[in-house]
Amino acid sequence: MVSLACINATAQAQFKFEKDTHDFGVINGSDLITAIFIVENTGTEPLVINKVIASDGKITSDYTKKPIEPGAKGEIRITYDVKGQPKGPFKKGISVSTNAPKPLARLYIKGQIAKD
Repeated sequence: MVSLACINATAQAQFKFEKDTHDFGVINGSDLITAIFIVENTGTEPLVINKVIASDGKITSDYTKKPIEPGAKGEIRITYDVKGQPKGPFKKGISVSTNAPKPLARLYIKGQIAKD
């Protein structure tokens, strides 16, 4: 019974993103752009994405709401409305909160808004 409790104590969700940065390259200043980040549960328990927070109010997100089973993948979809944003390079951060032992991840979108 004690050894079983030790096994259960080490069971946990873990995550791995296919990439942590999406580069849009050069984009038009009136575009609505979307990046999809794929996350895999590399742990032994279901992974739950609790919250996704963007560093900019012009960014919206949608993500897998149901628990991601071990070995399965989920996604985080980030949409950035660049209309009215300054021309030139940009880099925006997105924070992801999960139920994993190291619960936080940081994702980025970047690119260059073309000058007229």
